[in-house]
Amino acid sequence: MDRRVLTAIVLMLAVAILPAVFSRPKPGSSVGQVVGRSDSPVVAPPAPGVGQAVTPPVGAISVRPSDDPAALIEDTVVVSSPAYRYAFSTRGGRMVEATMQTYRSMRREDQGGAAQLLSPESELLGLALLVGRDTISLRDWVFTPTASTLDVAGAPAALGFTAERGGVSVALTYTFRPDSYLIDVTGSVRGLGPEGATLLVRMGPGLRNTESDSVEHLRELGVVVKSDKATLTRYSSLDLHESRAFDGPFEWVAVKSKYFVTALLALDTTGSGLNGRISGVHAIATDTAQKTTSGAAISAGLPVPATGQIGYQLYAGPLEYPRLRAIGHDFDDVNPYGWPGFRTIIRPVALGARSMLVWMHDSLGLAYGMGLVMFGILIRILLWPLNQKAMRSTMAMQAIQPLMKEIQERYKSDPQKQQQEMFKLYKEHNVNPFGGCWPMLLPWPILLAFFFVFQNTIELRGASFLWLPDLSRPDPLYIIPVLMAASMYVLSKLGQLGMAPNPQMKMMLYMMPVMMLILFANFASGLNLYYTVMNLASLPQQWMLSKERMRRMPPTPAPTPAPKSKK
Repeated sequence: MDRRVLTAIVLMLAVAILPAVFSRPKPGSSVGQVVGRSDSPVVAPPAPGVGQAVTPPVGAISVRPSDDPAALIEDTVVVSSPAYRYAFSTRGGRMVEATMQTYRSMRREDQGGAAQLLSPESELLGLALLVGRDTISLRDWVFTPTASTLDVAGAPAALGFTAERGGVSVALTYTFRPDSYLIDVTGSVRGLGPEGATLLVRMGPGLRNTESDSVEHLRELGVVVKSDKATLTRYSSLDLHESRAFDGPFEWVAVKSKYFVTALLALDTTGSGLNGRISGVHAIATDTAQKTTSGAAISAGLPVPATGQIGYQLYAGPLEYPRLRAIGHDFDDVNPYGWPGFRTIIRPVALGARSMLVWMHDSLGLAYGMGLVMFGILIRILLWPLNQKAMRSTMAMQAIQPLMKEIQERYKSDPQKQQQEMFKLYKEHNVNPFGGCWPMLLPWPILLAFFFVFQNTIELRGASFLWLPDLSRPDPLYIIPVLMAASMYVLSKLGQLGMAPNPQMKMMLYMMPVMMLILFANFASGLNLYYTVMNLASLPQQWMLSKERMRRMPPTPAPTPAPKSKK
């Protein structure tokens, strides 16, 4: 959990609750191993039976250069559509490029070019065969493609690769769609014998940085596996030379960054009798010169039956929620809105807020920033009756404070009787002691949900508004955080009108805005914009209720004039 967010939540709850408090009188597995570099080889076990998980022992496959000069030949086959540009190497058949044609890179070095997801050392779709206790690496095999280029225009198109060595042949067919980042992979492996084998598909070392903040990119890198439920393991949580276990079998395995993902899916939709599950994962984290975790080599094992037929899918594209949701099998969980334990509450709110913003943008033509302004005002309008009730409940509590103080003094030696009399007093005056707190807490799940919306929603990536170049990034001029802190101060100042002087509340009046300014300065400018609008939209109601509180206050008795001295 991001400590900055946790601190912000605590502070905001304090702002919401403490005024009401102070106004009362005091009473299992596959194996992941961390080693040196992501191209470190992997040893996997004998082929499992249907439904069993591959449990590769920690070790190393020796990948020696081939003596065959033809194995050194390497060409690139390019597949392009308006949405993507994929490139495959004929040496090993791995994917070496995944360019998103409709998304630009935010890295300064890329100068605004299209976002390219794969690093030069990519092992995505790199293959190996596990036959008994022998491992056949296809890294240096030369595959023959059916075309040198493929333009996927108005209809799905297929690209074939074939290779053969030592009596073993591999044939693969990739099927592409013009408007989809999901690739169907089918094929066959011959010459393995009646026992079948296991196909190891590599996915490492991770995704290339496409964002302006490289530190945040490293923080968001993670491996997600789906068996009964999706489990995210962030690269930053892996220690050097650490083995990490993952429970299998899996429906899919994914490597994600903040906004993009590559995933291997075996969903058993063909009814071919295969187990349709990814049966093992091997993750190897790598380090940079600064000793920070930067990548992981992933090997997913797919059982190959005696017939040699194989089939799976690859997704290499953006974390667009509608696309992920359409794939099914909880693939949208690869983009986690919320932390474990909080997702049950936060995720539905975050998805609802995201859908509302996207609908305002697509259907009403509003900029995302204007959509945030409208959304903040709308939330305040909807919560107006609850806030009204909460503030009046607080005023009712203040009205019975003298009676409460009297009960406390009378029964200070009998806490049980004191509590009974307090509840009796609340009932007689129709006062709910918690009525002033819980309505004020309702906006906070929405605010917290917006943190994840701006953290993980690709539609908001690069969205500008007024002077803000990117709503998902901090305000470069710090104008919005300052406005947020100023609006918080004014809102708190109005909330204290008509209340008895309280040193704690006075201190909080000045300290909280300063602390929130420091904390929120580096949060997404869109989050600050929403919070500022919420505060500003609350000012009229806060002013009206404060004036009402002041009218209800008993008139201050006029001071008794001093007696005149007799001369």
